[in-house]
This record gives sequence, structure tokens and C-alpha cells, in this order.
Amino acid sequence: MTVQCLFVDRDGTINVEKNYLHKIEDLEYIPRALEALRRATARGVRIYIVTNQAGIAKGIFREEDFHTLTAKMLQDMREHGIEIAAVLYCPHHPQATVPAYRQNCDCRKPGTGLFQRVLSREKSGPEFMAMVGDKNSDIEAGRKLGMVTYLVETGYGAVEKSETHADYVVSDLMAAVEHMLGGDVIS
Repeated sequence: MTVQCLFVDRDGTINVEKNYLHKIEDLEYIPRALEALRRATARGVRIYIVTNQAGIAKGIFREEDFHTLTAKMLQDMREHGIEIAAVLYCPHHPQATVPAYRQNCDCRKPGTGLFQRVLSREKSGPEFMAMVGDKNSDIEAGRKLGMVTYLVETGYGAVEKSETHADYVVSDLMAAVEHMLGGDVIS
């Protein structure tokens, strides 16, 4: 398999799941996650972070807080030799407490709206793309579009793996990237 474009969930896949992470001081990367993204970058894979951020809709934090944390993450990633093509996020939730964000949209995974933005400008098709995440909503978004999918056992993945339709269940982002880049290691 030749993956040219990688979609990666954020919370529970790249960083430790902290239940509505929005403060820089609470940011903690999952072991090997940054190295996995660095390896993908080194092989020319375009990386997109795709994340649901219901904490905005629920009034737990503001969009500005999300952007501040994202800027810190992107800085950390650049320092590790990682190139991120874009960070795409959905601030909506059907039961939002902030009325401006209360909607059932197509950008909230398992919806594919955020992915469609990328697909419309990418030259490679879904058969050359992969989705890695720790929730079945991540997996279902990738499956709807015909991508290969990896459920990581970090974050919620250890629980959700019993009911997943992912192509592969792997220990972490590194195991997924190693497999995508030509290794047969699935651990």
C-alpha cells in the first residue's frame, strides 16, 4: 500500500486524551506519536489532523483556546521535523450549550465534510489515503470515503476495538505509520 495522504485524529491518537484538552500546560504527547509523524513527513506523506472539538460547542473552552493550543502543537511538530498540511476541526455539536455551535453538521466525524475539503484539492484518490484514530467515529469517516483505516489502542481505542470495522487495530500511531510505510509490523 502506498499512502500519500494521512488523516490523523488528534486527541487520543497524537496527544494523551485529557477530556476536552484546551490548555497548553495539559498537553502531553503519546509516546512515539511525534516520531511516527516525523517518519511520515520524511517519506513525503501529506498529513492532515482532523478533530472534533465539542468542547467549544459545550462552552468548556473558546475557539481562541483551540487555536492557541494548535499553534503550540504545530510549533512542537515543526521542531521535530513534522510538516502538517492542515488542521481541520469541527466546533459543532447537536446538543451544544453555545447556540452558535448547535447543529448537526457534516463536518463532525463520522461525517465527511472536513475530509471532502481536502479530497477536492488532493491529486490522489482515497485508495492512496489512510485514516488513523482512536474512536470508531474516526474509522467510519475514513471507511465512508474508501480509505484504509487504523484504530489505535491509545485513547478510547482499547475500548472501542471490540466493535470496530477498522481495517487494522494497532497499538499506536507508530505501528500504523510503520505498516503504511511498507513494514508488515502490526503490534
